[in-house]
Amino acid sequence: MRASTVSEQRYRTKQEFVYQSLRESIMRGDLRPGQRLRIEDIAQRLGVSPIPVREALHMLQSERLVENTPHVGAIVASISKASIIEVFTVMEGLELVATRTAAQRLTPADVQHLNDLLNKMDQAIESEAHNQWSDLNTQFHTAIVRITGMPMLQEMTERVLNQWDRVRRYYLKGVLMFRLSQAQHEHRLIVQAMLDRDYGQLAQLVHEHNQGALAAYTEYLAQATDSDPNELIMAS
Repeated sequence: MRASTVSEQRYRTKQEFVYQSLRESIMRGDLRPGQRLRIEDIAQRLGVSPIPVREALHMLQSERLVENTPHVGAIVASISKASIIEVFTVMEGLELVATRTAAQRLTPADVQHLNDLLNKMDQAIESEAHNQWSDLNTQFHTAIVRITGMPMLQEMTERVLNQWDRVRRYYLKGVLMFRLSQAQHEHRLIVQAMLDRDYGQLAQLVHEHNQGALAAYTEYLAQATDSDPNELIMAS
């Protein structure tokens, strides 16, 4: 189906339009892991030439959302156990730097903003708005990085959070929704350790926060060894 002109007008170039369209479809799960991405089909569906599609696929490949497979071409990247381990391992390293640096620069306004986000996340749990909680969780972690005033750290963290966002959409019902209350408790302990500038405690909390989440995912995958992980329950 031809994409609307109004949608195209949101973007500066056709390449950006194709990139955002494909990226959103991958993140939502409309394009599933392993699905082949035929340049001609995409170009026809979006009403563009093959050139911006090729360029967009290269951009998505650099984000590891698309893979090139011999004799097949571009496919949507898989979500493997190894990739999930990598996400949480890298995230832990980035958060160790972010929380420590943010603790040194915290203002009362920063603390209020973090607590406001946590309160909204509590409300999302109470109303069983799990996807809303996940979006607020991303905002919470991003807010900590912004306090550091380090653009490179923020860019790297956002890329990892994007990968986590894709993972959680596939495993929300099987994993994440059972960890929400524990994650909230850990978030509040992290904020308190930042306020106290207790760097030893902060490092321990960040480690436990990420490793606890990773353990939940790997345990779930271990229980589903007879199934393709990419075919497990997706978020609604």
